[in-house]
Amino acid sequence: MEAKVLDTKGKATSDKLSLSDSIYGIEPNDHAIYLDVKQYLANQRQGTHKSKERGDITGSTKKIKKQKGTGTARAGSIKSPIFRGGGRAFGPRPRNYRFKLNTKLKRVARKSALSLKAKEESILVLDGLKFDTPKTKEFLSVLTALKLENEKTLFVVGDNNDNAYKSAKNIKNVKVVSADSLNTYDVLNARKVVIAKDAVDVIEKILN
Repeated sequence: MEAKVLDTKGKATSDKLSLSDSIYGIEPNDHAIYLDVKQYLANQRQGTHKSKERGDITGSTKKIKKQKGTGTARAGSIKSPIFRGGGRAFGPRPRNYRFKLNTKLKRVARKSALSLKAKEESILVLDGLKFDTPKTKEFLSVLTALKLENEKTLFVVGDNNDNAYKSAKNIKNVKVVSADSLNTYDVLNARKVVIAKDAVDVIEKILN
């Protein structure tokens, strides 16, 4: 697959880049995508949820009424879940939602996501994305030049480009990630994926 290389002004350069068919041209594996996205979202969960159960409630332990003769159901504790102010039955407890996937499956999922975007013609290759200092205004001008100001966009850079991260931090619907931290969820969550030229080799090295 051959892709045009654009500059930051949105114009095509004389360069053309060959994108590997083994990454951008495979038949997408929907189940691998599902599992990888599920793992990503599970890993975002803190798992610190907790409600008070009857053992956590402060209250009297005295039997609140006699066992028989009241005409109502027997009850032994004011902390029972059936009473107002009592503990919650089967409430959420802190837990770890993380689970493991093997590396081969995750690699297939990322390839599948990139292949889907390539099939939709939603991948752009950018000559470079370098900023001398963090400048939101400069990043916005790049988006405007690429006609992406109203699109949910993922920018993939080759290395830890702090100035690019900081420039895009306050821009809605824009995310910048390094090629070695590219994940299936971010690719699918964006309408357009803009890959910096120096990130293409990094992606191929990781996924091939």
